[in-house]
Amino acid sequence: MTGNGQFLAHLVRVVSDRKQVSELSASLVNTARKNWMTLENLATDMPLTGDFAQPPLAAAGGQVRCRSIYDAAAMDDPVARQIIHACAGAGEQARLLPHVPMKMKLADHATAMLPWNPAGTAGALLIRVPVIITALREYFELLWDRATPLTPQHPAAPDDRLTPAQQAVLEMMAEGLHDDVIARRAGISTTTVRRHITAIMSRLGVSSRFAAGAAAQRRGWIG
Repeated sequence: MTGNGQFLAHLVRVVSDRKQVSELSASLVNTARKNWMTLENLATDMPLTGDFAQPPLAAAGGQVRCRSIYDAAAMDDPVARQIIHACAGAGEQARLLPHVPMKMKLADHATAMLPWNPAGTAGALLIRVPVIITALREYFELLWDRATPLTPQHPAAPDDRLTPAQQAVLEMMAEGLHDDVIARRAGISTTTVRRHITAIMSRLGVSSRFAAGAAAQRRGWIG
């Protein structure tokens, strides 16, 4: 029983000490050899400061692929926005989702850290169960595909704006209108509408209409 208990404790560890949670959260990235993935809502029990999250050293070294999905609402907070751009500037690949319900850290196919509360300070589970790690990685990849790539901090250049026809199509897309309805309103063919939509998505660097709407809103192309 003792041997089994020690083995299980290695696979799933409960961490309830606040200081230990913080130390594990900061050190876990150093165990990654190929992939480091995080979900981050930037929720905190204390006022958010610039040192809340440091860029991962693994990203700066370029030896580990570091990806983070952030809650898009964080971009409305100047400090949170600065943190996200600092991490991206260090080499982290960052994307945004309309809602990130939890924090999560994943190192390779080896270890996951899941918090007990949104702020991630009350306690956490350190998991090394292979089947659970695989499921969490698949969950992350699903969210990654849905998320919108982080746009640069600088405003769009004049030639980066949409054409008037594309802008009109984008605004009707944002209303949730179908292609044929947009075509009738704009007085163009459905084929042309779809060509405009493809161009819009390409300009925004996204692969779905949902992501296009979110990215266009952040750029200020739609209200």
